[in-house]
Amino acid sequence: MLWGAIIGDIVGSVYEFSNIRTKNFQLMTDRNHITDDSCMTIAVANALLHAITRKSDVQDATIRSMRLIGRRFPDMGYGFGFRHWLESAVPEPYNSWGNGSAMRVSAVGWVGQDLNQVKHLSYMVTSITHNHIEGIKGAEATSVAVFLARTGHSKEAIANYIHENYYPSCPTVDELRDTYDWDVSCQGTVPQALQCFFESTSFEDTLRNAISIGGDSDTIGAIAGAVAGAYYGVPQQLQDMARSYVPSELLALVDKFHDWLA
Repeated sequence: MLWGAIIGDIVGSVYEFSNIRTKNFQLMTDRNHITDDSCMTIAVANALLHAITRKSDVQDATIRSMRLIGRRFPDMGYGFGFRHWLESAVPEPYNSWGNGSAMRVSAVGWVGQDLNQVKHLSYMVTSITHNHIEGIKGAEATSVAVFLARTGHSKEAIANYIHENYYPSCPTVDELRDTYDWDVSCQGTVPQALQCFFESTSFEDTLRNAISIGGDSDTIGAIAGAVAGAYYGVPQQLQDMARSYVPSELLALVDKFHDWLA
């Protein structure tokens, strides 16, 4: 469930500003760590749990949860605009098209019961910060891909839906490995991350694809890992390894969310 995005973030954390162009690397070492991608993924999941079980406003719950966790764990690599939003007395959306909207949204694909609800929830948890059309689109594409993956659709069907409704095409992983550059926009991150899943053979292979193309590696890993985790499942061994990187306070929220969905 959440582990796909969290593990993708952990694996990519050491390559964000030190890209590698190979699939041959150690997945998790003592240098790896969680970043803002994991923190906000957990924050959104926590918000959805509270809003749905308590029948409260999704946007209000998401604002509270993200600001609570963001302030509790302040040194996780938040972007300038989001950091200002965390600290603002009156948080307002700031027209962002950044990939932060897509890296945090995977829980929506698990909570939504159909595509319409997934798209609605994605908009609700995204537009409180990323109200630019590209920020909204990137989050929705990620949410939809997770939903389609976890409801048994083939990779071909997921790819067709994404290409027809969000991003028409993307270079292959081999082409990206040679040409892709660092990009923090949704439109320059989400299709590339999804392509790493479309060409994969397993959850681990997805992450190796994602890291090997370079760019904003932790976020590409989180997005690709979220969809791959929904499609393939996440190996228990990797889940067990990843737990040691997550602070106990956040780990409790992950377990609570998973227990709720079970």
